[in-house]
Formats: sequence, structure tokens, C-alpha cells
Amino acid sequence: MADTIKFQCNLDRFDVGVYGIPVKEKADTLIPLGFEVLLNGKSVCKIDHVRDACQIAFDIDDSELSHNIQFVMFGKTADHTKIDDQGNITSDALLRITNIVIDDIDISLLLNPKSVYSHNFNGSQPSITDKFYGDMGCNGTVTFEFTTPFYLWLLENM
Repeated sequence: MADTIKFQCNLDRFDVGVYGIPVKEKADTLIPLGFEVLLNGKSVCKIDHVRDACQIAFDIDDSELSHNIQFVMFGKTADHTKIDDQGNITSDALLRITNIVIDDIDISLLLNPKSVYSHNFNGSQPSITDKFYGDMGCNGTVTFEFTTPFYLWLLENM
């Protein structure tokens, strides 16, 4: 059996207001907001209704391979966004991915510039590919690619 490495991250659902400032109230968790993690195209975690903070963990084969991890946010609708009479967003549901760890090494700062976030502003604009900064505010996919053995990839990409 091949050696494996452990992937872990934290996922939280929260609301932000004007200019991305977190609102004091907890996110409206009655409206479902989904999240899935795919490893090389296969689902390793799926949450149809993210309500609270949680930790996601799974094993990755550490033999010489190329890997693709995808974080997918789905189910976001106009109901997740509150707009005042002047057209300002007063509250908007987001998913935040933090403490991204592979084999006990926090790669959060390395993962963000090495990842891309593809989305279409929930259907209101053309699709784009953007940088990923840890928050997902639109239905879409964050993609992170790396190779194993992990420690060799880490040395090459630090």
C-alpha cells in the first residue's frame, strides 16, 4: 500500500456587509449553501447545507502523481444577499476556507497564490478566473494543483 498524506482545512459560513465588513449577526443558515471537495475529480466531502464551522480532512496518495483539489461552492441564490433601498449590499453569505494543512504543514499562504477561482457571479456576469484569497462568495470552483511526493513539491514551490 502506498504512503498517504493528510489534507485538512477549516470551512465556515458567515455574512459580510458593506465593503466586506463582517456583520454582527450570524449568517442566515436557513437558506442552504453547499460545498464539495473533489480530489482528482472524485468527491471526498460534500455538504449540501453548510450551517456551522467544520473541519474537512482526507488522505492523499503520496506516490509520484499529479493531484488536483477542487473546492466547489453551490446553491447560492439572490436570497443569500440582502440589498438596501439604495442598492447597497447590506449582508451577503460567504464560505471561508482557512488553516489549509497538508501533512501538518500549513500551506494557506502558499495555496492562495497557486489556486484559481472560476465563477460567473452566480449567473449575473460572464465567467471569470480570478485569484483565490480564502473566501468564496459565488457559486464556482477553486482549483489547486500539486504533485507528490508532497515534500518535494513543497521544496520546489516555497
